[in-house]
Amino acid sequence: MLITIIELLVVLFALYLGSRYGSLALGAIAGLGLAFLVFDHGLQPGTPPTDVIYIIVAAITCAGVLQASGGMDWMVQIAERILRKHPARITFLAPLSTFFLTILVGTGHVMYTLMPIITDVAIKKGIRPERPCAIASVASMLAIICSPISAAVVAFSAISSANGFHISIPQIVMITIPSCLIGVLVAAGWSSRRGKDLDKDPVFQAYIKDPVQYSYVYGKSDTILDKTITAKSKRAVFIFLGAIILIIILSMVQQILPAYETVQAINGAPDVMLPTGKTVSPENLAKAGIVMAGVTEKVPVTIKMYLVIQIILISAAALIIMLCDAKPKSAVAGNVWQSGMVAVVAIYGIAWLANTFFGAHMDDIKDLLGEMVQKYHWTIALMFFVFSVLINSQGAVIVSLLPVAYSLGIPGWVLLGVLPCVYGYFFIPNYPTDIATVNMDRTGTTRIGKYVLNHSFMVPGLISVVVSTVVCYILACVFF
Repeated sequence: MLITIIELLVVLFALYLGSRYGSLALGAIAGLGLAFLVFDHGLQPGTPPTDVIYIIVAAITCAGVLQASGGMDWMVQIAERILRKHPARITFLAPLSTFFLTILVGTGHVMYTLMPIITDVAIKKGIRPERPCAIASVASMLAIICSPISAAVVAFSAISSANGFHISIPQIVMITIPSCLIGVLVAAGWSSRRGKDLDKDPVFQAYIKDPVQYSYVYGKSDTILDKTITAKSKRAVFIFLGAIILIIILSMVQQILPAYETVQAINGAPDVMLPTGKTVSPENLAKAGIVMAGVTEKVPVTIKMYLVIQIILISAAALIIMLCDAKPKSAVAGNVWQSGMVAVVAIYGIAWLANTFFGAHMDDIKDLLGEMVQKYHWTIALMFFVFSVLINSQGAVIVSLLPVAYSLGIPGWVLLGVLPCVYGYFFIPNYPTDIATVNMDRTGTTRIGKYVLNHSFMVPGLISVVVSTVVCYILACVFF
């Protein structure tokens, strides 16, 4: 048990150190922890989550190309028109805008373009920007489990199906979208009354007495309404949305997917003795494509949905490049593609480290947590939340902990019900979207507090996650 505790501390320290350095360090330092467990403690290396990583690569490639085409600017323009048409409702419309943009694009980092506009609308209306900005940042991240092309949703569907809980992507988002939407709206309602109005805030009034600061706050205007959107940019959006719709349709009617023949081992088949005296397992014969009576056989297999998603998204990216003049170099330089690749490295390192540790100590974990979790299924939500605070990635939480949860005997519908708890990285405000939101609020009302945890995102985040989880749990219980 002492060795297990030491190795757990290694995992936690690697996650903590990676979060301190941020960005690519999350995955890289997790790799350092993995090296320690494998080479120093002799643990068998786990399996990196390649399927999830490939989906993320396909999704961010498609979204990055969409951004390079100017199509994302058109989507943000539409959101800006709505916000400027109803400025008094900015505290509710801002989080709704970031929420649905994330659902469409599959990444919350799309909010970088919209956040300065949210701040500008609030300032011009005299509304404290902290109110819409903080909840808009939270909404953009919470919506990741509502997007049919996000790695988190696809990973949940794939891992659940592998563990006997067959649930499609549309079924997942039909539960998570209304749940998280209710959570966001409740948090927005609380946010609409937080803090003092700008004209009554003594700290802000003292701040703008300086002519330079006054000019900084009121003398600029952030907008992209003056940006020309070409027909090709709009075409790129239609291609992108068409790809998402196609993914949803195929997820619902998988019987129309193409099938092919593959070789697989027959259950209970013995090892085969070769003329050289070496024995070969049926599984290795199947991998080599060798059909042998009583050992391996040809069977029809429908193409897996995670492969379908990759094919469709990569194809959509190619169409946008060819038909919409999207420049690949611009896509790679965009923040959507770059932030997505950071997520790839994080999931690669973190999930591999976690898979190695949990795989080696599953019996100990069952002894430690099994009775409590089996008696109170909902307590797995706390494990999801704490792990998310440490690693800043919903996809990595799901890939790392969902197999563990199933091995502990937790029903699939319970895990679906607590899915919003995989978003906990608002708790410590070191995530890029939160930091960017603080920097984009020209008034300084959106802030990280003196004691770090008393920051602008804490209460909206807690309200959103708790309410979303309660509603999601109820819906999952009713329908599954």
